[in-house]
Amino acid sequence: MGDSRTATSNLWAGRPKLVLASSSPRRRELLERLGALAEVKVPDVAEQAAVGGDARARAVRLSRLKAESVARRLDRGLVLGADTLVVMEGRVLGKPRSEEEARDMLRLLSARTHEVVTGITVIDAATGRSASRQAVSRVTFRPISDAEVEAYVATGEPMDKAGAYGAQGGAGFFIEAVDGCFYNVVGLPLALLAEVVDELAKA
Repeated sequence: MGDSRTATSNLWAGRPKLVLASSSPRRRELLERLGALAEVKVPDVAEQAAVGGDARARAVRLSRLKAESVARRLDRGLVLGADTLVVMEGRVLGKPRSEEEARDMLRLLSARTHEVVTGITVIDAATGRSASRQAVSRVTFRPISDAEVEAYVATGEPMDKAGAYGAQGGAGFFIEAVDGCFYNVVGLPLALLAEVVDELAKA
């Protein structure tokens, strides 16, 4: 079979394309593959703005702040904000600040189950109407050896990812099971996104 990872489709046909309020290349690629992406605009939001509260509320709050940051610059268009958090027993694991912190996170996740929470917000810039939702997936890692941790950290991949891993990349080698939406773990729950856009269209 050929490689269709970068192929676009018309699966999004009939829905308005989205302005992505995110610098995430993974979210951009997923939207491009659906044919759902209009353009990308980086939001002016500090992640510390949403500190506090439980992880699910925090992810939704930050997704809304991102979407609002971009929507206020536009006269029209549907703006999508998203934020993904990795949570282990109530502790939110953000992007590692050093290779040592990345190693610590991976060791913490090894042979255990954690949650991945993504909040999404879609705002109609013309009308101000909006909808927010959240997706939660449970991810189980197999036991990871110290040698595997070192090899993965050496790739540099963990450094810009919450929880120090990318499910769509090398860390797929560590994932034993996913309970819930896999694309939520990548950073954008696609089925839920379609529901939110359709909900706005009917409002």
